[in-house]
Amino acid sequence: MLLPSELQSFIHGTTLDDLPDDVVAMGRRCLLDLIGVAASGSRTDLSRLIRGHAVDHFAAGGAGAPLLLDGRIVSPAGAALAGGMTIDSLDAHDGHRLTKGHAGCGLLPALMAYTSAEGVADGGEFLATLIVGYEVATRAGIVLHETVPDYHTSGAWIAVACAAIGARVLGLDPAVTAEAVGIAEYHGPRSQMMRVIDHPTMLKDGSGWGAMAGVSAAYLARDGFTGAPAITMTAPEVHDRWADLGSTWWILDQYFKPHPVCRWAQPAVQATLQLRAANGFDGADVAGIVVETFHEGARLTTRHPKSTEQAQYSLPFPVAVALHAGRLGPGELGPTMLADPAVAKLADLVEICENDDHNAAFPGKRWARVSIDLTDGRRLESPDTEASGDPHLALTDQQVRAKFHDYADPVLGAERAASIESVVDALEAGSYINEFLELVLSAP
Repeated sequence: MLLPSELQSFIHGTTLDDLPDDVVAMGRRCLLDLIGVAASGSRTDLSRLIRGHAVDHFAAGGAGAPLLLDGRIVSPAGAALAGGMTIDSLDAHDGHRLTKGHAGCGLLPALMAYTSAEGVADGGEFLATLIVGYEVATRAGIVLHETVPDYHTSGAWIAVACAAIGARVLGLDPAVTAEAVGIAEYHGPRSQMMRVIDHPTMLKDGSGWGAMAGVSAAYLARDGFTGAPAITMTAPEVHDRWADLGSTWWILDQYFKPHPVCRWAQPAVQATLQLRAANGFDGADVAGIVVETFHEGARLTTRHPKSTEQAQYSLPFPVAVALHAGRLGPGELGPTMLADPAVAKLADLVEICENDDHNAAFPGKRWARVSIDLTDGRRLESPDTEASGDPHLALTDQQVRAKFHDYADPVLGAERAASIESVVDALEAGSYINEFLELVLSAP
């Protein structure tokens, strides 16, 4: 079954000149943010382990691809796997409310793998392909959530989008493109997201596995492997989700995270930080904390995390860190805070309650309300709070760039990070793709 003609045309025919200026600007913003998160994530045990696994078990038999921020050569599928997991190892990358997940963390390493192995014409083509991937991934994610009952990880729709951009890079014809996305949809990891919420481990959001499945699907289809129809794209009941390609731009609805923890915990963290800043107290002054939020956020119950993965999928811990340190960045997810008895004491004070209004608003709105009792007898209460970074509460360009440097400079050095920022700003037709790849793929 062929894909709808408008979808085929969008995947294969969209150029940078076809894209509105605000869409191109958002593509650059997503790209810079992802690289910053990758840099910080590359220091995690998760990233170290998956990159070693790719080197040992995903050898480059043909055209190879360097590992993101590592440089060792593996297969394109292995590079996509390790890069996706490296970005996802630090839960600070962009996402979308209606997919309840993330697209860019798998798309970028897949595109970089294709680019290294097969070549992409120039910086403008690279940026246009990334944006095409965001549009495909977001729609596929929304469709999957609308048509299947379980809440699955982002890797499921990342796989479909990574196959689609692979079809574009490889120049697959319409019939083979349909096979590629069909293979990817069938093999994409529809793993149960709430399992890893309840029991946080290195599995995370399935992003790297989805990128690996999508890249493999594109190459398999090119070689003649066949797949089932991609029903997320071809079923009649989902046609409306694809009919607005080229006129509605879902990339503009991506959110950016100010803190490197699960998005569901961030409303409570923000409310806590705002109360602390407005009322001049610190963690030693706190006698009790109540967080009201939606059901999914209330499932983030790990109170005393032993690893960064557990810390990222917790609500009590980041709230306690926010109270103790007055900030929550990548430096607050390391061994010092994990072992700090003052943070542990504050985490024990956090009581989590579900709020019916917050449940009704999810996933379009994600709210939390925080009440803090102080040792001097005062009770401080926040309003219903959403985390900054959603489209209607957008971070400024200056804030996104500051976040990039906060994450990238300690790992890459300020000079290299500044060079990456400059090259991302300059990516256009005919320019900078080789310099960009060298800056982002080589080891720190």
